[in-house]
Amino acid sequence: MVRTPLTPEERERGERLGQLLREARGGRSMPEVAAQAGISAETLRKIETGRAPTPAFFTVAALAGALGLSMDELVARCALVPV
Repeated sequence: MVRTPLTPEERERGERLGQLLREARGGRSMPEVAAQAGISAETLRKIETGRAPTPAFFTVAALAGALGLSMDELVARCALVPV
């Protein structure tokens, strides 16, 4: 399967998501949060660093739950800011 290249906006949104997750994780370790969300630490690392800028919905939902974030908050903080 060939993936369509991501737009600059999609990459930027992925970077914002990664930054938000890193901030929310705070002093908790990556393996601890990943285990609580039911994903691998490598997957969380890729999301946080922007290497996986479009993670699956259920992955984001699991991370939000593990970090005590609402999906509404994630959407609002990761959405593109209108110019």
